[in-house]
This record gives sequence, C-alpha cells and structure tokens, in this order.
Amino acid sequence: MILITGGARSGKSSLAERLAAQAGERVFYIATSVITDAEMAERVALHRASRPAHWRTWEGYRDLGAVLDKHVEPGEVVMLECITTLITNLLFELAGDTPPEQMDFAALEVGIEQQITHLLAACARSRAPVYLVTNELGMGIVPDNRLARHFRDIAGRVNQRLAAAADEVYLVISGIEVKIK
Repeated sequence: MILITGGARSGKSSLAERLAAQAGERVFYIATSVITDAEMAERVALHRASRPAHWRTWEGYRDLGAVLDKHVEPGEVVMLECITTLITNLLFELAGDTPPEQMDFAALEVGIEQQITHLLAACARSRAPVYLVTNELGMGIVPDNRLARHFRDIAGRVNQRLAAAADEVYLVISGIEVKIK
C-alpha cells in the first residue's frame, strides 16, 4: 500500500494517478465523493472526464474493504481518492441528523475506525498495488469550531494508521513530492 498525502491542491492526486498508471495500465479507481450540490457535481464531472477511459471506476465510501476483496480484477492497480472525503461522508452518515454540538465524536470515530480497519486488512490481502490519497490537515491553524477540530483530529489519527501500515508514504507540497517512508 502506498499513501500519498498533502494539502488541498498540492498535487497529491496527480502524483497518485501517475504512480498508479506507471504500476499498471489497468487501474481500478475508487472515488469516495458524494454529489451534494451543483459545484460538487461539476467537480465530479471534471474528475471523471480527466481519468483515462479504460480505467474502471467505483463510486462509494462504505465497506471499501469488501470492494477491494470482491471487485479488483487480476492485473489491476487500485487508486482510492480520497480517505479524507471517506471520513467526511462516514462522519455525517453515522451522525445522522445530530447537530454538531451534540455529536458523540468518540462513538463516531469508532464507526470510522471499523471501516478503516477493514480497508487496511483488504489492502494487506490485496495482490494489487493500492494507492491511497489523503489530505494532511494538521499543518494549519486550530479550527475555530468543535466539528472541525474533531474532524481534523479523527483524520489525523486515521492518517497515522494508514502511514504506519503503508509500504511507502509521499508528502506533496506545491507540486513537489517527497518520499517520507
């Protein structure tokens, strides 16, 4: 498993796509975004259009360990974009209609960690190279609201688990990649 991290618009996705394409011609692309408004629909459409037509795409954020186990074909390389979006979607799904000031973040993190545990186990079992993209959120200021602070903390702990399990880790800053593991 190879983890690629960096800030927003750092170039991490471009690096992951390039590494995945170099690892094999056939790529199974897992997209974790959910279309919630017109802007997001446009972003997703641009991402879809920018990927090579021969790459297979799976769109979803739940039970990705099972997706890796059941849907990756022999000879494919896997690229998952993006862990941070996966965390966001799981957080809001698990919280339901609970207002942020009433969310039990410890319980929500347990649900997210279960999904990450299954994903990591599937990555370890996978014969395919797996490239995971995630955002580095810990280099900025401390967020001014409870939801954002807890989200940053959960994402940071997830990223630590992913980095510990990864064979290689890249940090991308301003389009420049640095292999850190």
